[in-house]
Amino acid sequence: MVYFEKSVTEPASLAIEKKKKKGSHSGYDVLLALRSDFKDKCYICECKKPISINVEHFMPHKGNKDLKFDWKNLFWSCYHCNNIKSYKFINILNCTIYDDYVDKKIKYQITIFPKEQAKIEAVEMSAKVAETVRLLNAVYNGTTELKKMGSENLRDAIREEIDRFRTSLVNFYKSSLPESKSHYEREIREHLNISSNFTAFKRWIIFDSPKMKNDFEKYCI
Repeated sequence: MVYFEKSVTEPASLAIEKKKKKGSHSGYDVLLALRSDFKDKCYICECKKPISINVEHFMPHKGNKDLKFDWKNLFWSCYHCNNIKSYKFINILNCTIYDDYVDKKIKYQITIFPKEQAKIEAVEMSAKVAETVRLLNAVYNGTTELKKMGSENLRDAIREEIDRFRTSLVNFYKSSLPESKSHYEREIREHLNISSNFTAFKRWIIFDSPKMKNDFEKYCI
């Protein structure tokens, strides 16, 4: 998870649909706004351009119209994460609140070894952090046998992206020519941007190295 700044002005269809007996909270204007706000990424697993998309209620509405149509309560999610979170994880960090520091209160790690699980750990101890860690472990490592297979595919995608990121880092530190170094620094900056695939995993590669933290933490915003 990384911080996303949610737009303040809610899509017009929400107020209109809320008045209906069976109104929709996922009108086209809502979809466009959410896709833009969340950089076309699932807010939980950070997969870019997910094939299966859900308009997720951060707090389960359970028939409560105020929660169902509350713009602040609508998030961009993939089916895998939405299905795992469901109504079972409520007291979690909110990635649209800057001070929740979702990429710094939780440590994200994955090894290069196939099938090995992702390692999600709390950096700060609190009930919200612990519950978010529990959710992320379920997302990245699976719960049921079926979900474990989906999580394995997700981890494979993360490893491929991390491999590209590490290549940029290696090339940066190997380069001696200023123009080459500048090129690879741009690549690294793009990888660390919130619009990139699996940004939190990449940022923790930076946070874990004093040298790289000094060089690139400025891009982890």
